[in-house]
Amino acid sequence: MDRPALTVRSLMADEGLGIELSLVAGAAGLDRPVMNTRIQKSGLALVGHFHGIVPTRVQILGQTELSFLHKLSREDRLLSLRGFFELGLCCVILTQGDQPFETNSSGIGFFPVPELAQCAEESGTPLLISAVRSSVTITALHALLDDRLAPRIRLHGVLVDVFGVGLLLMGSSAIGKSECALDLVMRGHRLVADDAVECDYRPPGMVFGAPAELLRYHLEVRGLGILNVKDLFGVTSIRERKRIDVVVKLVEWSKDTEYDRLGLDERYHTILGVKIRELVIPVRPGRDMASILEVAARNELLKNAGFHAAREFFGNVEGELLGERTPEESSVPPPVRFAEEGTQRSAVPPGPPRPSHDRDAPSPPSSAFRQPPDRGRPPPDRPGSGFVATESSVSLPRPRRRG
Repeated sequence: MDRPALTVRSLMADEGLGIELSLVAGAAGLDRPVMNTRIQKSGLALVGHFHGIVPTRVQILGQTELSFLHKLSREDRLLSLRGFFELGLCCVILTQGDQPFETNSSGIGFFPVPELAQCAEESGTPLLISAVRSSVTITALHALLDDRLAPRIRLHGVLVDVFGVGLLLMGSSAIGKSECALDLVMRGHRLVADDAVECDYRPPGMVFGAPAELLRYHLEVRGLGILNVKDLFGVTSIRERKRIDVVVKLVEWSKDTEYDRLGLDERYHTILGVKIRELVIPVRPGRDMASILEVAARNELLKNAGFHAAREFFGNVEGELLGERTPEESSVPPPVRFAEEGTQRSAVPPGPPRPSHDRDAPSPPSSAFRQPPDRGRPPPDRPGSGFVATESSVSLPRPRRRG
């Protein structure tokens, strides 16, 4: 992992900052490194409490700190500022420091505190001025430092954007990563990087991938050589950078290896300290890897939306095994009970008996178990008809022999 550093000179000259910084004093320290993405605005340091001050952070002095220094005597200001600048700070930025002094206004400005430039020059600490407010200055510094000082690492793999999901294909050489990426591009998806993926960390826990500068827009396919995807398929087939959402590890299929067939176990791959979901997919002749990767991206979108197919399926299976379903919820109808009446059996509907005025009188059959109307079939009580009540109502009677 590479953690870059940024000098104060480079910070002032960077066009991506968006605000203008002017040097007041301390030019000897312009090559001091800025190594932290967060700034520090600690007014307690001006009263001699230096605990927690990180010298590699950019220090901000705003209107509140300047108003406090303005109310001190010259001797007290020199004592406070010398102790602050002797910490070896990378730089100090005054916000709205070029505003004129107004006694009845909240803006104090730089000119009522000339000891700032004196102490900065003595310690060789760059003292800069920003004409905008503290909040605007801090926001601009955070945006720039997050990009310039982001931890970086280069990985061997292929990064593609499939349905908005960043899939990082990893595996041994000649496993088929570039071929899968080419097939996905021909299906309308977008290539980010091939062979070398430049990964950088972004708060709060995201990893983005981008192509190496020399390999941008290019794809290597064995037998075809180097292809320019942008020229072949247009600008809609490439993307400059993409967040890595899933790491797909392609491995050679082996009958002696047990692969995940259920999808219940979650695997993770750590990149720059961030845990990213990992899938291990075996590669063998005849498998349509592009379709499998498309389904993996769709499934990742469902998981992000809160739908986990494997867990829901096994939840239903466990519910069936534990008997959590009531008879009303069961999709299988209850068995038909039979009651014997003499020599014949008739279907009796399940459930409690119906109330009747005459308990000795037989209850009428339910409409759900009523016999179908006779359509050329002899009634069941006709002797020799060959039809009994236990047979299905759709069965045909046996033919009677003549004679």
